Amino acid sequence: MSQPVRISLVSPDTQLAFHLQLRLQSKGYQAASMPCESGVLGAFYSDPPDLLIIDLSTPNDMCTHIINTLRGDSFFSAIPIIGIVAPIDCDTFKWEACLLDDFVPLPIDFSELFCRISLSLSRLKRIFDNNPLTRLPGNTSIHRAIEDAMGKDVAVCYVDINHFKPYNDAYGFTHGDEVLRMLSRIMFNTVRDSGGGFCGHIGGDDFVCILGLEKVEVVCQTIIAHFDRIVLDLFDDETKRRGYYDGCNRKGEREQIPLLSLSIGVVLMNSPKILHHAKVAEVAAELKKLAKLSHGSRYVVDNRKA
Repeated sequence: MSQPVRISLVSPDTQLAFHLQLRLQSKGYQAASMPCESGVLGAFYSDPPDLLIIDLSTPNDMCTHIINTLRGDSFFSAIPIIGIVAPIDCDTFKWEACLLDDFVPLPIDFSELFCRISLSLSRLKRIFDNNPLTRLPGNTSIHRAIEDAMGKDVAVCYVDINHFKPYNDAYGFTHGDEVLRMLSRIMFNTVRDSGGGFCGHIGGDDFVCILGLEKVEVVCQTIIAHFDRIVLDLFDDETKRRGYYDGCNRKGEREQIPLLSLSIGVVLMNSPKILHHAKVAEVAAELKKLAKLSHGSRYVVDNRKA
């Protein structure tokens, strides 16, 4: 059964927000309203919605700031945003300064609003390659970001989860999906807090982030520290004490499976040997193999000159 679409409503008008929330809930949407203030961005970062409806019918710099901040963020830029505008604004509204996907004028025609919500969500599926589970950009965006990083003083960090398939098989896909979402949020928040960069989800338990060379050590250490701490909550006390659980390896053989950990291969994009996109993936695969030789989480930086 599919999860209901989650819609956030942002408006300084509490009556309008409450009415909107009731109408959206009557159509099966999971709607939550909040005032137009700085705390909205924090709520988005911790629990992002599928779509945002924001009230621009009265001048409010904070609402405009919220929209532009989300649009400038690689993780949130794909979320559809529908603006509510005053009818007199439709011809004079400065659309280029407020990057909406769509709008509805006051008074709201709810049949029209529901159609615009459906069209916005359908458009998102057609245009963007974001992973539906983690919402991180997918392979098309990753390829473009790596191509853009060629020759620059940045690093491409390939991240994957050690022993993920046995965990998925033993504990179920729901728990496995939660691990992937958890890692995506750890990566995204760490890269954002370091000053920004790019995060993407290749597929399965393979992720990538791109950031400045000076940030690599701290970001990798922080991602690993947060993952290693939070992942312990997935296991009972006895399993944590042993450091393994009984499961099946990729060959279907029963064995003692270690707890989840991370391997990160860090490719320096200003290296003279990195001449094309395929070489980046090849070097990263070698580095991750080296990282996996260690027990637990580890990152390996490629400092070889040739």
